[in-house]
Amino acid sequence: MSPANVQTLINLLMLLALFAALAIWWATKHGGIRGRIGERARQAAQTQRTNGMTVEEVEEGNGLRVRVVRRLATIGDRLPLFDAKYRLKLQKEMLQSGYRGRNAVSILLAIKFAVGLVCAALTVMLGSHIPVIGAYPAFRGLMMVFVFIVGMIVPETLISLRASRRRKAMAACLPDALDLLVICTNAGNSLGVSIRRVADELAAICPPLASEFALTADELKLSGDSSRALYGLAERINLPSISALIATLTQSMRYGTPITQALRTLSRTERLAHIVSLEEKAAKLAPKMVVPMMLFILPAVVAIAAGPAVIQLMDAISKQ
Repeated sequence: MSPANVQTLINLLMLLALFAALAIWWATKHGGIRGRIGERARQAAQTQRTNGMTVEEVEEGNGLRVRVVRRLATIGDRLPLFDAKYRLKLQKEMLQSGYRGRNAVSILLAIKFAVGLVCAALTVMLGSHIPVIGAYPAFRGLMMVFVFIVGMIVPETLISLRASRRRKAMAACLPDALDLLVICTNAGNSLGVSIRRVADELAAICPPLASEFALTADELKLSGDSSRALYGLAERINLPSISALIATLTQSMRYGTPITQALRTLSRTERLAHIVSLEEKAAKLAPKMVVPMMLFILPAVVAIAAGPAVIQLMDAISKQ
């Protein structure tokens, strides 16, 4: 048997070992009473989502994208690799990154699993061409497992980065939103109407914050439970300033204190904190510019200043 055939056989065996390990893990998770209960819970959730579909969703379900999304959601629901606690953690991250769909967590889990399998398969197939990895099949197997784990971590990391960028964008526009909220409450509007007005005004400036405020206004209008809607806003945004805003509004509604005065004080505090943050960034700018100036600007200045003298000196030496 030629070496190429041996390498192909080793690659196939490693892939089969990976799938066998996943199958054993699947069977272990599905075994016993807890596994059957978990499977029934997933089936009930899937049935509830299917029965709760609107007519518009059914009509739009003919597209390829919708079918792919539904397939990913089904796969994510049936994956036993992730427990309920981990799914709840992912749900909070998806809410903070702006994905509020019912199937968002299931789609993310399916994508994580698919990316891990693709990375592991590429490692097995391409690892034979690398001298260090291809010479030792056991080392290649360890690399396959390592790359599979890393591939599953990458989508979640991207979601966390998106949530962080979204949080920074909302934190930058929050003082303006508080100022608008103070103006709306001074005009005599209720809390729900004020939040809706602020969301409309911020739609072109900060779409993430406008979306969260609009959702909170809808919850205040439909449910009537102000505390639950406000705490839901704090959980979705996950900013200390938003938590302070929600605590201020809740205490004002509970004890009957004027909301306008509390919002004005909080707006002044947030504006001062924003100005201090900008001053801190401006103070850090000078030390950060030292290294780029030494690497890129200083050599050019030295070349321009000393270049003619060096050329004249070389000409003088060559004439002698």
